[in-house]
Amino acid sequence: MEIEVKFALTPAGAAALRKHPLLGGAEGVRERLHTVYYDTPDFALLRHEVALRLRRKGRRWVQTLKARTGSGGLLAERPEWETAVIGPRPEPALLPPQARACLPEGVEGQLAPVFETAFWRRTWTLQPEGAVIELALDQGEVRAGESAWPILELELELKSGRLDDLFDVAQRLAADLPVRLEPRSKAQRGYQLAGALTLAPVKASLPALALDGPAGAAFVAIARACMRQFEANLPGYLAAAARGETPDPEYVHQMRVSMRRLRAAVGLLRFMAVAPPEWVDELRWLMGELGQARDWDVFVTETLPRVEADLGGTVSLAPLLEVARRLRQAANARAEAALTDARLARLWLAMERSLAAFPPTPMSARAWAVAALDRRHRRIKRLGKGLQALDAAGRHALRIAGKKLRYAAEFFSALRPKAARRFSARLAELQDVLGVLNDAAVTAHLLEQAKATGGAAVLEAAGAVSGYLACAQQQRLRSLAQAWAEFRATRGFWREEADRAMDQGL
Repeated sequence: MEIEVKFALTPAGAAALRKHPLLGGAEGVRERLHTVYYDTPDFALLRHEVALRLRRKGRRWVQTLKARTGSGGLLAERPEWETAVIGPRPEPALLPPQARACLPEGVEGQLAPVFETAFWRRTWTLQPEGAVIELALDQGEVRAGESAWPILELELELKSGRLDDLFDVAQRLAADLPVRLEPRSKAQRGYQLAGALTLAPVKASLPALALDGPAGAAFVAIARACMRQFEANLPGYLAAAARGETPDPEYVHQMRVSMRRLRAAVGLLRFMAVAPPEWVDELRWLMGELGQARDWDVFVTETLPRVEADLGGTVSLAPLLEVARRLRQAANARAEAALTDARLARLWLAMERSLAAFPPTPMSARAWAVAALDRRHRRIKRLGKGLQALDAAGRHALRIAGKKLRYAAEFFSALRPKAARRFSARLAELQDVLGVLNDAAVTAHLLEQAKATGGAAVLEAAGAVSGYLACAQQQRLRSLAQAWAEFRATRGFWREEADRAMDQGL
């Protein structure tokens, strides 16, 4: 089993690493590594999350098979098997039985080179508290055909000892070096170059929860699913930014969704009597850094085009759009700075460490789900009393409560999947109405920023947009009562579980 922590580095970071006190001035062992990755023409190994490579070390060739290669992330734990081979040709028959069992049937005769890596590796062996940790600095590139991407990364592999020892070393290095989060393995980057994987926005996916298992294990699964969604969207955003392009708005949107879902999951810890982790404040920082980019993305790509189409050209919005584009660019630059900051990598390391050592809990996931959904449901009903009299702040609080309940309903939909989908659909309709009303408040704030940097033409366009949104808001307020009534009439899908627990005196 391979257990490692991986960071991306800048050239300055690589130079600083070699001078770090942890290395004690040692030069390390330097070697040139050339690796060829194999797969079938239809990428059967990739589909099965298996990587098969041949690596040349001096005059020797080593065949390696890694399973669960799609797990990704800063912390990787995956099975790995190595065997010596005579030359640069894969020989799956030489792998141990457990490794061969990971391979799809009938692939042996179809294997061919897909991409390769070539890099210099400098390694140091650290032995903190009796553990053995191999620290490797890799500098080179991954190549597929005529295309290539640079490799400059730091890997810390736990050879023996406690996982805490690995985290101790990783956190000390992350505190001193300009490390970056790079969730993709070398193999994933190679497959992207080869065209087998594409960078595209990724929506949330639900982990399979063992409802009769511990609540703590369910939380860890939910949290890691949220982290994987963020990681899946990060490379596409940064790749577009590196090309000088405005990234697809869905990237930052889905990253924010993943963090909102994670914050919602953390909020449910109180219902299993577990304190929130220390890194919650850092989640707020990350959400704040991405928030402006998301708001301006929506304003430029959705709000202004809709208003312009409905107004039919009676007022020119071009001056406002020009200012908005500049402000959007600045907001995306702020988001990019946060996403390449060592602070993000340190946050990820703290999250991985706390999830790896999450305390055992006597409560079952099923009991946690019922308790959490009940409390979230009661809160939204309490906030919705006197709906028509709610001001903007009251509607905003109701929207946030609805969002937290919806995420919880999705997390625990395995209780009763069909009923959960019906409940979530009703809740989504209510959220849509509340979301549009909240967007009006956000847009008003953005218009104030735009007016502060524009002239008379911008002021005229902003006034037209404000008037349009005020009319739209009145229409939405009329539909809010119906959406609320339909939601209130929908029975909570977890109630059967709750009623059964009450009948049994639990």
